Amino acid sequence: MPALAFSVDAAMAALAPPSGYIAWDGSLPAPETFSGVPHSTITIPDDVSSLAHWMPSHASALYKIDGWGAPYFSVNSSGNVTVRPHGAGTMDHQEIDLLKVVKKASDSKSAGGLDLQLPLIVRFPDVLKDRLECLQSAFNYAVKSQGYTSHYQGVYPVKCNQDRFLVEDIVNFGSSFRFGLEAGSKPELLLAMSCLCKGSSESLLICNGFKDAEYISLALIARKLSLNTVIVLEQEEELDSVIDISIKLGVRPVIGVRAKLRTKHSGHFGSTSGEKGKFGLTTTQIVRVVKKLYQCGMLDCFQLLHFHIGSQIPSTSLLADGVGEAAQIYCELVRLGASMKVIDIGGGLGIDYDGSKSPNSDVSVGYTLEEYAMAVVQAVKFVCDRNSVKHPVICSESGRALVSHHSVLIFEAVSSSKYTVPTMSSFDIHNFLDQLPEDAHLDYDNLSESAIRGDYEACLAYVDQLKQKCVEKFKDGSLDIEQLAATDGLCDLVAKEIGLSNPVSTYHVNLSIFTSIPDFWGIEQVFPILPIHRLDERPTKRGVLSDLTCDSDGKIDKFIGGESSLPLHELEGENGMKYYLGMFLGGAYQEALGGVHNLFGGPSVVRVSQSDGPFGFAVTRAVPGPSCSDVLRSMQHEPEIMFQTLKHRIEEYVHDEGNMVGTMIAGGIAQSFNNMPYLTVGSSCCLTAANGNNGYYYCSDEDFVPGADAVAGDDEPWSYVCA
Repeated sequence: MPALAFSVDAAMAALAPPSGYIAWDGSLPAPETFSGVPHSTITIPDDVSSLAHWMPSHASALYKIDGWGAPYFSVNSSGNVTVRPHGAGTMDHQEIDLLKVVKKASDSKSAGGLDLQLPLIVRFPDVLKDRLECLQSAFNYAVKSQGYTSHYQGVYPVKCNQDRFLVEDIVNFGSSFRFGLEAGSKPELLLAMSCLCKGSSESLLICNGFKDAEYISLALIARKLSLNTVIVLEQEEELDSVIDISIKLGVRPVIGVRAKLRTKHSGHFGSTSGEKGKFGLTTTQIVRVVKKLYQCGMLDCFQLLHFHIGSQIPSTSLLADGVGEAAQIYCELVRLGASMKVIDIGGGLGIDYDGSKSPNSDVSVGYTLEEYAMAVVQAVKFVCDRNSVKHPVICSESGRALVSHHSVLIFEAVSSSKYTVPTMSSFDIHNFLDQLPEDAHLDYDNLSESAIRGDYEACLAYVDQLKQKCVEKFKDGSLDIEQLAATDGLCDLVAKEIGLSNPVSTYHVNLSIFTSIPDFWGIEQVFPILPIHRLDERPTKRGVLSDLTCDSDGKIDKFIGGESSLPLHELEGENGMKYYLGMFLGGAYQEALGGVHNLFGGPSVVRVSQSDGPFGFAVTRAVPGPSCSDVLRSMQHEPEIMFQTLKHRIEEYVHDEGNMVGTMIAGGIAQSFNNMPYLTVGSSCCLTAANGNNGYYYCSDEDFVPGADAVAGDDEPWSYVCA
């Protein structure tokens, strides 16, 4: 046995990493230098990897902020992410420090804050306005430079984010250039009709989606109300209803059709386009629509052609191909006698989620706004000129590109965990060998000999064999749990010394991925995620993010750049320092798609505008996230009845400790109904937090008002000037 123990010591010494780390007691000889597989380290770009002193600019390069975030996001000298609300036109003193916004939102009211719980969505209407103006300017320039004789007139597809204030902002900001809305359902149509009453009379209201008689009636009523409404046929059968209902209501409709193009892109977002797409009419069906409208004396009502070749169009060459095909259909419709006025190129204007500027990626695009607009205008002009057709109004339904940048999701990492490889002394090894089953000794001997030879591939093979054999022994009851744990410890120790142990930590975040980042779970869409502060410190760990849900899919382990982990900092929670992370470019679709998995509701929301004065901003609206009562009610539960049931149970079973204790427990439960479902970081449960009340927090059950929230309107701003 001593000889075997000596071979183990030598083997483990041979496996030592270059740092001289010793995983066993100090009585053994110092390990030799290991020159095999190196330990994993933080990978950063070449231009900052060898720098001795870490600076915020290095963090900007590490997280590729200048790639995906320009011109709206950057890092300041304090190491905090800042928002440049007016894009490239933002002056230095107008930058908004995200950490200060979070502090304002989350601090208690006694400390001058808004007392909102995280997670938190921060909306920046100034960014939204800049995106809208940049899109319009790009098309205006393309129109002017190409000698295009009509104009661009966009619409926002409200399905991207139906938030009331966002939609109202778009109508308000876009009114001067006739920016309109697109609806795909009856609720969205009602929303759009209401909002456009305050917009330009020329703004388009595009009606897409499947339509029943009620939908068509609403669209025709909108036209009767002098809204510039266009009913776009997604199915040929819808035409009969449009004709019949328009005659009954005495409204002359404006009709468009959605064409199924042959052009499509091969990425994930192009799967709904092409001839096999979900929506649209084939050329055969379009010809039949023309004939039917002609027979009804309504061919003059046919004024718009719509198409969509998929979201996140990766290149302008593909874009130009699709636009050119659609423009030719448009010209043919003019030839057939339709009173064509508008070509609607649909969505597809992509954004660069990872900063790679790649035309071969689902999360990036190889063009700028200006290049996109130029490609569209040139393609339409070329085809129309070739056919001697008057240039149409160009409309686009650019949702993702408009609203993605305007909001940031902030959440907190509350803890981190990483498996610690146990140490093993010579005594531990001797004891392990004494208890090892006889038929597993050969695997151990082979492991030891391989380690001495420095054959690390063989080491791993024998480790797996040894572990599997011991697991089988444990299952049949011939090995106890302590012996199995010792086997696992030895195997993990070998992997660590070779340099193949997993260095990635799990950071537990106060968030529901299913509610707030559903596209990550649903389609593996990656978003830029990074700490919003401490970027003046070099990150020393790598981590994946695990949310609060009881679901194995509730974790983020894919990040921009193809990374499977994220550079992060050590948590300092024990020192009272919170660690905030931000998810960026999520302003489109995430809120609309989010559900109530595990009954986690949506985040709190603040609306932040750049204010006058140096380094100032104003929170013009604050809405706490849904309470436990709110999300319970969304699943048909009745919180008031639930509370009364629990209150009666308290009265039945809590009587030996006195009436005051029962009242305290009831009050605590009442408060829980009113609280958000997320963790209240930094404080204990309201049922056990107080001292001097037998461990209970007193709250009168009369205070229970399920679903109550404090919402401030635009006329009640909280101004916060950053020093």
